[in-house]
Amino acid sequence: MIRKLTSKKEWDRIRRDGPITPRRVARYVLRPVQRLAWIPVRPFLGTVTSVQTRVPVASLTFDDGPHPEFTPRLLDILRRHGAHGTFFMLGQSAQKYPEIVRKIAEAGHAIGNHTWDHPSFPLISARERHRQLRACADAITPYGLRLFRPPYGEQNLLSRLTAARLGYQVIMFSVDVGDFCEPDGDRLARLLIQHTRPGSIIVLHDSVAWHASPCHAPKLDRQPQTDRQPMLTAVDRLLESLSGSIRFVTVTELFQYGRPRREKWIKVIPSRPRP
Repeated sequence: MIRKLTSKKEWDRIRRDGPITPRRVARYVLRPVQRLAWIPVRPFLGTVTSVQTRVPVASLTFDDGPHPEFTPRLLDILRRHGAHGTFFMLGQSAQKYPEIVRKIAEAGHAIGNHTWDHPSFPLISARERHRQLRACADAITPYGLRLFRPPYGEQNLLSRLTAARLGYQVIMFSVDVGDFCEPDGDRLARLLIQHTRPGSIIVLHDSVAWHASPCHAPKLDRQPQTDRQPMLTAVDRLLESLSGSIRFVTVTELFQYGRPRREKWIKVIPSRPRP
């Protein structure tokens, strides 16, 4: 039965990847079945990564803010280029800088939920996930939309269900140039210009946040770049380079130009060891 369902090419791949075990064979054989099973639930549990459109529009999104220095400077850049973005805010920062939150909303940008203090959602309990989302929602009221981006881009099925239960649409991204850890603004600009397409959702950071508890944050190989000047330089050059060819709008406006592309987004990085 397995040989009928699995082609010779797939068998060769299984052998090449390592010892053949029943578990590995079952994973290969059942993969088409899993893909078919995903189709009916995709509209409900699929995670938005971009929009299918031929209209020259894309969306800039910014995580972890607001920041008292870098967010106002970013707002000036967006205003100068006539661009709008979506800010996924931390509740504790929004509560600390309400005037910046108000200015973002009044400038026509969208505001989404990025939890209260940036834990990895798969690494915390369901009760804590609810608390994180509700605390942030309170902090960004009355400007917050039912848009949610999980910290670190991490998500499993249970955390996705939590967001859905509270009425949130999960927004990930199709373009990530690693500004979180990249100190070279010129390189960031080149990568952004190279990869931005109609319908792209781009992730950037106007601040850098990390959860205080090691067991609630992933272990990364590179040091986060707290200076956001390289990101600001990259955004300025991106908008200047693509002026007249791609217009940058909020995520909610982007949805008006095409069909959101929804994917099965499961990503969990092991937590840092306790000190």
